[in-house]
Amino acid sequence: MELRKRGWIGLVVAAIGLALVAMSLLSVGNPAPRKPAATAMQPIELATAPGSAAGAVEPALVAGAKPADPAFTIKRILPIDGPIRYGDWHWDEAGVPAGPLVITVDLDARVLSVFRGGYEIAATAVLLGTQDTPTPTGIFPITQKDAHHVSNIYEGAPMPFMMRLTNDGISIHGTTVENGYASHGCVGVPTPFARKLFGIAALGTPVYITRGKMAKLGDQLT
Repeated sequence: MELRKRGWIGLVVAAIGLALVAMSLLSVGNPAPRKPAATAMQPIELATAPGSAAGAVEPALVAGAKPADPAFTIKRILPIDGPIRYGDWHWDEAGVPAGPLVITVDLDARVLSVFRGGYEIAATAVLLGTQDTPTPTGIFPITQKDAHHVSNIYEGAPMPFMMRLTNDGISIHGTTVENGYASHGCVGVPTPFARKLFGIAALGTPVYITRGKMAKLGDQLT
């Protein structure tokens, strides 16, 4: 009987020893998971309209925010002296590298600018809508192009080099840009300018329409 007890105790001790060895091996093969590395907190700068109080809006901190796409950082502004007069336009893409196209319209300045890879290559004064038929603000991709478009909303009005922005008739198109004229909400540009813009703009090209937020050197288009 005594021998049986000793044998049983020996088996228990051996089992415990084997269990400890197994646990040791498991801990080596599967180390404790590490805590995730700290994610850098990158500030995202919020654009404010000219004249806004400095510091009125604190930069937001977003975990893991991606840095701004350099293609949408303003790297050059055309050297234009004074305001652009109605009917005038400027175009200079000499030496500008290839890159995505972005179009901006500032309703207060009444100016449309074209950027390629962040470099301004063109600018013009524009016609805009009235209080009754305002030009909308927002970001609008070009959804249709028609070089010989005629309006089916406004009594067959010609809209050469039309680049559609909305389904309710808002577009960029060529027209006579003179003081005292207005549109039904479209962005009217001089027809020669419209022809050149039509030639480089593609479906999906984003058009940023804002009020009082003219793009400046170093600004981010988001």
